[in-house]
Amino acid sequence: MTDHIYNVLFLCTGNSARSILAESILRKDGAGRFNAFSAGSDPKGAVNPFALKVLESFSYPADGMYSKSWQEFSVPGAPHMDFVFIVCDDAAGETCPIWPGHPMTAHWGIEDPSHVAGPDIEKEKAFVQAFKYLKNRIDLFLSLKFASINQMALESRLREIGAVKGTTVGYGKAL
Repeated sequence: MTDHIYNVLFLCTGNSARSILAESILRKDGAGRFNAFSAGSDPKGAVNPFALKVLESFSYPADGMYSKSWQEFSVPGAPHMDFVFIVCDDAAGETCPIWPGHPMTAHWGIEDPSHVAGPDIEKEKAFVQAFKYLKNRIDLFLSLKFASINQMALESRLREIGAVKGTTVGYGKAL
């Protein structure tokens, strides 16, 4: 077993919902094995209150969470990333910065729960669904045996994780 702690960056457009949820999930569930970070290509400047509420309801950390640009992680002196996951469809076609060390990347798209309109209960339900989809993917990621898998197989497995049920299912639709 290696003592290497992997750095993982979750990217989204606004860095206010999905990437924040993913960072918190990995921060707790991967503690001691992974350092989790999140950022956005066009950060909103604030974390969505429903994201914070859902994290709290599932006993996941929200301390220190803030909406930030991915540029913070592409400058000299920034943490070296081992993995970069794009968790929203909006950012999938954007040009990402070139990350030092060329980390493994994959698209793990989740529909934006902050786009759900209607009463607060419907909005919260969308955030819970996004949380559960991300938790599923992160649990699969955490189950990978990094020390015994070659890079090509690992890259393939990361793409497969992004395709698990719930990738881009509309809210309120049957799965």
